Amino acid sequence: MPSRSENVPATLMPTDHGRIAQAVLDFVSQVPASRIGHSTDPDSEARKLATRAAQRAALAAGSLALPPGPLGWLTLLPELVAIWKIQGQMVSDIAAAYGRHATLGREQMLWCLFRHTAAQAFRDLVVRMGDRLVFRRMSHSVAQRVARQVGVKITQRTLNKGLSRWLPVIGALGVGAYAYYDTGQVAQTAIEMFESEIAVEDEADDGDGAAPAKPKAKPSRSSGEKSVVGAARKVAGTARKAAKTARNVVGSASKAAGAAHKRVSRKPSKPTPE
Repeated sequence: MPSRSENVPATLMPTDHGRIAQAVLDFVSQVPASRIGHSTDPDSEARKLATRAAQRAALAAGSLALPPGPLGWLTLLPELVAIWKIQGQMVSDIAAAYGRHATLGREQMLWCLFRHTAAQAFRDLVVRMGDRLVFRRMSHSVAQRVARQVGVKITQRTLNKGLSRWLPVIGALGVGAYAYYDTGQVAQTAIEMFESEIAVEDEADDGDGAAPAKPKAKPSRSSGEKSVVGAARKVAGTARKAAKTARNVVGSASKAAGAAHKRVSRKPSKPTPE
């Protein structure tokens, strides 16, 4: 039996962001398995996985974008789903390379796949605190709200890509190049996430009368940031002192010039020789 992530409706219309949102939720409901083992050099392994996935995504998107005109519009959503599958597997493999596959859940998959598409949708759900990424576990209603915001952005992007279907070959090259770039963005988000410490907090459901979530703690500054801030404050203090000294010097010079001018104006003129 195929998993839910493979049961993305095939009858979606490109302008129906509500159904696209549901497809997003169905896709991230299960994390793909990975055959990649824990790597001794996870960063290098992740870069290789990202490059291979970007090449596969570009090839898949470019091939599906080859049919011109109205026929090409029928391949918009199959292209979207194909890229999601490639990117989702890539995120799963990167997690395994870092030995963090057990920490990869629905929230993390959404973050990796769609953060660069709709960053505002995750504003209250993911918080960076120093070297930690704190994810708030999404209730069903919150997940739907996030998916709707993501769906709107994806719909707009899909409609823009649909215009390329009227440019045979050239349009396919552009679609393939964008899929390569988009997959690279997903990989970068995943690498940054797995290089950080990940924490998950519970999130109350919207409208269920539960207590509101605790306010976000202010991110703590690292020692390097503190030293930079301290140095900047010292420089600012020195600059203020120098400015004050300069104003005093200018004031003293102005007073001296005024006194000299008065003395010159009061000095009697010499008598003219006969």
